Amino acid sequence: MALTGHPRLRRVVIAMLLLAPAVGLLSVPWYAGASPRLAGTPFFYWYQLAWVPGCGLCLLAAYALTRHERDDP
Repeated sequence: MALTGHPRLRRVVIAMLLLAPAVGLLSVPWYAGASPRLAGTPFFYWYQLAWVPGCGLCLLAAYALTRHERDDP
């Protein structure tokens, strides 16, 4: 017997994984600064670049959760 809250919780987690990159990248005033620097690169640039693999990981996790959802009876 399947729990009714379990699929709903999975959908909420999937939505959060898909919204995290958008919220993280669209909050420009939060990261629009020069410090801290990483190897001489201002924070504004390396923060955005750090989201490239971060977005990939979020999408991979969301895909894995949706694929697992389709396999459930």
